[in-house]
Amino acid sequence: MKILVLGSGAREHAIVLALASEDAGHELLAAPGNAGIGRDATIVDLDMLDPAAVAGFALDRAVDLVVVGPEAPLIAGVADELRERGIPVFGPGRAAAQMEGSKAFAKRIMAAAEVPTGRAAYARTPDEVAAALDEFGAPYVVKADGLAAGKGVVVTEDRDAALAHAAAYLPSGPVLVEEFLSGPEVSLFFVSDGDTVRALSPAQDFKRALDGDAGPNTGGMGAYSPLPWLADDFGSEAEFVAHVTDAVALPVIRRLDEEGTPFVGLLYAGLILTPAGVRVIEFNARFGDPETQVVLPRLVTPLSRLLLAAAAGTLEDEPQPEFSDDVAITVVLASEGYPEKPVTGRPLGGVAEAGDVPGVHVAHAATAASHDGLVATGGRVLNVVATAPDFATARDRAYEAVGRISLEGSHHRSDIAARVAQ
Repeated sequence: MKILVLGSGAREHAIVLALASEDAGHELLAAPGNAGIGRDATIVDLDMLDPAAVAGFALDRAVDLVVVGPEAPLIAGVADELRERGIPVFGPGRAAAQMEGSKAFAKRIMAAAEVPTGRAAYARTPDEVAAALDEFGAPYVVKADGLAAGKGVVVTEDRDAALAHAAAYLPSGPVLVEEFLSGPEVSLFFVSDGDTVRALSPAQDFKRALDGDAGPNTGGMGAYSPLPWLADDFGSEAEFVAHVTDAVALPVIRRLDEEGTPFVGLLYAGLILTPAGVRVIEFNARFGDPETQVVLPRLVTPLSRLLLAAAAGTLEDEPQPEFSDDVAITVVLASEGYPEKPVTGRPLGGVAEAGDVPGVHVAHAATAASHDGLVATGGRVLNVVATAPDFATARDRAYEAVGRISLEGSHHRSDIAARVAQ
């Protein structure tokens, strides 16, 4: 197939690498891509936020499938335009993408579908924020209602900090104040054709910038998959996945379909395992980052087959996806100052040497090629991904590879998957 992947991060590089690994002769195109993606796909000059431009390019180049990686093109209506022009696309339309684009929309759908989630208040003024904070108590949880690149959430014991976070986003619209939910977090992806869902393997990511879950929230500093500890409460990972499918994914997909906004694409369920049971923290309308970087390397079922079946509405004909018994972890290498004020433009070294470690590959998140080699162009720069038969070996491989990379002022967490490795 000729497949166009929209996006420029490590998530999109992971998607491209998974498609390239199928050895099916796919012609892979990417826009806007990055230096790493450009080694595995042909970079094309295309504005991924322009629905008409994307659809016109896909028609002119006879693209068989468009895969939308990040959330911004979905909210911009790129998938809607493609569907109207008869082009198969993996990604929900603008209306259904509000599952990520609006926290209030997602809460309403969850309530209508009777999906378990935490209490929340929609606050439009500082006084309403203060009242909700006092109602729910500490720790305080405040979320920007719209897209915030993974950094619109604050969880804090400091009431003043919660108020300040809300004040930063209120000029752009209301914020969501939620009750704090305690327990381990799980990310679970569902491929959907608007009616049927197929679950991928669970993963866990690390949102805080520093070891021990300290520091500010980020877009994600690492992840691992699978989650063997799920067996402690659910008997097996498969039983956990079946439970979430029945209690969360299918009710949401069916509710969206009933409202005339079918969800075709990747429904990302951010979950927390509380003492009272599984609760939904949030939904995203696309593959998660960095979880995709550890889920897709373990996928045995051809990714292109799943994505095309979802786009074509034939997912019910596909069996449940199969995954390798190997484990995977990823460690994110970030620029100095990330997430507050990342320093960009600095040279990168040792990336090829990192990829020489057995079981390791490097997914590029924010890189560009210069006359002198690679340079970092954003906050999260690289994802070092390691696979192995066990977590201890995977960690050894990943951190050996990280140690081979040079980027002045860079930082990374040293505790990714440490507990499960023990």
